[in-house]
Amino acid sequence: MSEFFAITFLILLASISPGPDFAMVTKNSLMYSRKEGLLSALGISISLLIHATYCIFGLAIVISQSLLAFSVIKYLGASYMIYIGIKSLFAKKEKVSLNLHHTRRLMTAFQAFRQGFFCNLLNPKAIMFLLAFFTLVVKPNSSLFLEMGYGFEIAIIHLIWFSLLSYILTHRNVRSNLSRIQFYIVKIMGVVLVAFGVKIALLHRSLT
Repeated sequence: MSEFFAITFLILLASISPGPDFAMVTKNSLMYSRKEGLLSALGISISLLIHATYCIFGLAIVISQSLLAFSVIKYLGASYMIYIGIKSLFAKKEKVSLNLHHTRRLMTAFQAFRQGFFCNLLNPKAIMFLLAFFTLVVKPNSSLFLEMGYGFEIAIIHLIWFSLLSYILTHRNVRSNLSRIQFYIVKIMGVVLVAFGVKIALLHRSLT
C-alpha cells in the first residue's frame, strides 16, 4: 500500500509540474472557455494512455533507441508547439473574450481535444518520463494488470489536475480578476509554448 501511495504522489508531482500541457490548457481555457480547456485536458489524458500502453509493451524502448524515430517525434512535436504558440501570439485582442455570459466559439470541440492530444503525444519528454516510470519505478515482475492500472492512474490524475486548472481559471470570480491581464496571459502562454518547442527541437537522447 505504501508503494501505491508513493507512486501516486510521484504521478501527481509530474502532472502539476509546469510544461507544454499546462501552457496549452491555460491558453485554451483563457482564450476560449472552460469547455475548450476541459477538452484539451481530455486529449492530454488519452494521449498518456497511449504512451503508457506502448511503454508497457516495450515499444518506447525502440523509439528511444532509434535516432530516426526519436528525431521524427521530436521535430513534429517541436513544430506543433511552435505553431500553436505563434497562433496565440498573433491572436487579436477582441478574440480573447472575457464575456462571462457569452464566449465566442472560435474553436471546435475536436480542435480543442486535438491540441491537447498532440501537444502531449508529440512531446518526447512525455515518452521518456513514461519509459522511465515503467522501467525504473514499477517493479519488473509486476503483472500486466497492475501496469495497465498505473497507466490508467496516470491518465486519470492528469485529467483531474488539468480539469481543475481549467475550472479555476474560468471561474467567474477568477475571470473577473483576470479581465485586465487575460490577453497578456494568453500571449505569455504562447511564448511558453514556442520556448518549449525550441527546447524540444534541441533535445538529445542522451539528455532525456
